[in-house]
Amino acid sequence: MSHLSLLDEPVYVPPTDLPLPAKQMLPTMYDLPSEDPEEPGLPDDFHYYQPQLLRETFVPHGWPEDQVYVATDLNLYYDARHPLRHKRPDWFAVLGASKLYEGRDLRLSYVVWQEEINPFVVVELLSPGTEEEDLGVAVRDIDQPPGKWEVYEQILRIPYYVVFSRYTNELQVFGLAGDSYQRLPLSEGRIWLPKIGIGLGVWSGVYHGFKRLWLRWYDAEQTWIPTPLEREQRKIQQERRRNKEERQRAEQERQRA
Repeated sequence: MSHLSLLDEPVYVPPTDLPLPAKQMLPTMYDLPSEDPEEPGLPDDFHYYQPQLLRETFVPHGWPEDQVYVATDLNLYYDARHPLRHKRPDWFAVLGASKLYEGRDLRLSYVVWQEEINPFVVVELLSPGTEEEDLGVAVRDIDQPPGKWEVYEQILRIPYYVVFSRYTNELQVFGLAGDSYQRLPLSEGRIWLPKIGIGLGVWSGVYHGFKRLWLRWYDAEQTWIPTPLEREQRKIQQERRRNKEERQRAEQERQRA
């Protein structure tokens, strides 16, 4: 992937053709909440569990836990001149941003002109109603806001854009090269992201009782990064194994005696 020119620290840089209003006049996180009570519908089960698995296994190497912000189905406000315009990625991660808004409060939304750090990777889970916009092929009127692809590629300049279909189980990963996204080659359904020291791939397994193909992060040893529940289960299994071995040693010593 040496041909990619990835941003070391994605920072929101607003266009300079028009003067921005004073920062204190822009809406804050509290003015731009993530939930719209007027909006019908809720995410389906897959859109609930898949982002959760991504969240639980995203452990970028070299980044303190409190400096990695991960969000699911949260409004991402990207344009200070049109402060109500936003996208709602299925999952995204920001490196170098506090988990808490200004270090003290859970976020209602992510406002790039206040956070001043753009997401490093964004994941969209394809649905029939959003597939064309997610893949950047939807046609829009000139007076309509830009689509997701344009926002991620041209405005926010997010280094990695991931698209996954639950219907075909196809994983597509796009990397920012120059001014546009280029589709990156996968190796056995996986791709390594060197800047964060972990990779993303398609895993076949059971998660929360559902067996299917899932997106999941893996480490430098090509091992799937465990979820907190899996780590606890492994700890219990190791403790049981130690106890069993100690009982066997005690029995052997008793027999020798």
